[in-house]
Amino acid sequence: MGRPSAAEAAGRARLERVRADQHRANRRRVITVAAGTVVLIALVVAGFATLDLGGRPPSSQPPPGVQVFPVPSADHVAGLVRYPQTPPVGGPHAQVWQNCGAYPTPVANENAVHSLEHGAVWVTYQPSLSAAAVAELRDLASQHPRMLLSPFPGLPAPVVASAWGAQLRLSDVKDPRLAKFVAVYELGRQAPEPGGECTGGIGTPLR
Repeated sequence: MGRPSAAEAAGRARLERVRADQHRANRRRVITVAAGTVVLIALVVAGFATLDLGGRPPSSQPPPGVQVFPVPSADHVAGLVRYPQTPPVGGPHAQVWQNCGAYPTPVANENAVHSLEHGAVWVTYQPSLSAAAVAELRDLASQHPRMLLSPFPGLPAPVVASAWGAQLRLSDVKDPRLAKFVAVYELGRQAPEPGGECTGGIGTPLR
């Protein structure tokens, strides 16, 4: 065979350029799709990372003075339980939870602890607390559907806020750390079952 003509050579060169352009275009499409997929996955992962088990964003840092306790068990048991903290911050508890809300009389530890397991915050106060102070606490409880409020005989401080594994003792209901504690730990990720029921259990809170 003879040497290709100039026209044939030019045609082959054009074909090679077209093929090269197509290859580059295909490569750019693959890279673009891959990059978009990576970004989408990153956004999804970030979205899940900002949610806790109860569907709430991660809370900010707890206020100063919070004590944190290990809670080795969340078993359901029958009868009374001896808790190491007063009030308790977790541990074995009754099968039925205490309905969230404000109560004028003490509630059973075992039922309240079940509420803590569901992400509730239990605010207790000395029975001798003034009516005005109790009214402020009830107002706070009305703003938080996952707050349990009750008097507690023998309380080691005028007011004690408890969540699963965490507790804060306060001498004044006006202490801003109280509202901060409730905001941080209500439906907090430290609870074994955040988002669990806080109604349909035991007890009739004040309306």
